[in-house]
Order: sequence, then structure tokens, then C-alpha cells
Amino acid sequence: MPNPMSYLTLHERRPAGLGQIDISLAELRGDSARMAPHWVVPPMATAAPVPPSLIHGIVVSPASARLVGSMPVYGD
Repeated sequence: MPNPMSYLTLHERRPAGLGQIDISLAELRGDSARMAPHWVVPPMATAAPVPPSLIHGIVVSPASARLVGSMPVYGD
């Protein structure tokens, strides 16, 4: 993959009108590439399965049960 910074072209910024964006996609990609190293993402912990005996007190309304039951992925 090419370096995102190579797409960055500098030009004089002009004020944007209402509802318009005054930054190009190349500038946005360059800004994002420079900022990415500052955003450290902690490693994601995997959740352990919960035994069914510990799941209690869950209440589902009849309307929600009908909605989920009517979905082809879950019902039928």
C-alpha cells in the first residue's frame, strides 16, 4: 500500500460555504496518518462464556419476542 502521506498536497485553504467542506480527501488522509500513532488501542480482552445457570432475571416483552421471532435469521 502506498504511503498515505504521498497523497498529501498542500494548497491555500479557502473558507467553505454553508454545508461545504474546506478540506480534500487527500488532506484528511494525511492528517489521519499523522494522528494515528497517538491513538493507542489497548488489547481487547475476550469474554469468558457464562454458564446458563448464572443468567436469570431477563425479561423480554411479548412484542419484542414476536419481532425477533419473525426475523428469518432467528425465527421461523
